[in-house]
Amino acid sequence: MEHWVIYILNGLYFASFLFLTSLGLSIILGVMGILNLAHGSLFAIGAFVAAWIVGAFGSNSPITLLFVGLLAALGVAGVVGLALETSLIRPMYKRALEYQLLITFGILLLIEDLIKMIWGGTAYYASKPFTVMGSLSIGDNQYPYYFLFAMLISMLAGLSIWMIMSKTRVGIMLRAISMDREMAQAMGIQVGRLNTLAFGMGAALAGLAGALIVPTTPALLGIGMDPLILAFIVVVLGGLGSLKGALVGSLIVGETRSLGIVFFPEIELPLLFLIAVIILVFKPEGLFGR
Repeated sequence: MEHWVIYILNGLYFASFLFLTSLGLSIILGVMGILNLAHGSLFAIGAFVAAWIVGAFGSNSPITLLFVGLLAALGVAGVVGLALETSLIRPMYKRALEYQLLITFGILLLIEDLIKMIWGGTAYYASKPFTVMGSLSIGDNQYPYYFLFAMLISMLAGLSIWMIMSKTRVGIMLRAISMDREMAQAMGIQVGRLNTLAFGMGAALAGLAGALIVPTTPALLGIGMDPLILAFIVVVLGGLGSLKGALVGSLIVGETRSLGIVFFPEIELPLLFLIAVIILVFKPEGLFGR
């Protein structure tokens, strides 16, 4: 029985940073209508920033440096997102989809080269917080406390975004833009500024997700590609621009991957695409899309 508890908890841990990545992608897609292929590179920026801070300075106080790394990753990725939106992506709003794909793919390559220029091609490790936090006994198995910590941070971040989107004036305006951009503009909403804010929020969430993963996975070039692919699956499953959809989609993907690795390791990734296809056949807009 305890093995099933471990499998489910592993799925929740995987879903925690996938939720943050897909939520940021969903905000950008829903508000701006931009298919952001560079989202994975923003995830990578967060991973490298956190790994560098914890690895370089965290030998004596790794837990404190972990929090510093998380905040720094969120802030740096958010600022990079703001800069990208204002300088490169803003001219693409009225262009066709293929132009958006080309420019965001170009940004992905640019950021990968910048990461290589700043941090080199070597791996950065930040496993000290994972070791220091210890583990919880579940039957005869040990489950790391860090996994529970990552779930808690993800839950708090998701709750914060929900509060912003549903309880604040800015959030209401962002939702108005996602529902009807032309009408929102006609009512005097500053769509340009809110587009920049939405992209910055999405980038910051991707950076936070990247920072959460590095205590268990080294920061390497290309670390953001797998989360990007899975985040697109989550958005397809849950529905465009839906916070609830991002949460439920992340849980589906996380648990499927956790159990798939154990029972069907050869078809674990194709199984996710099969689930996405089945859901799209019956609900083309996703589980919670409108």
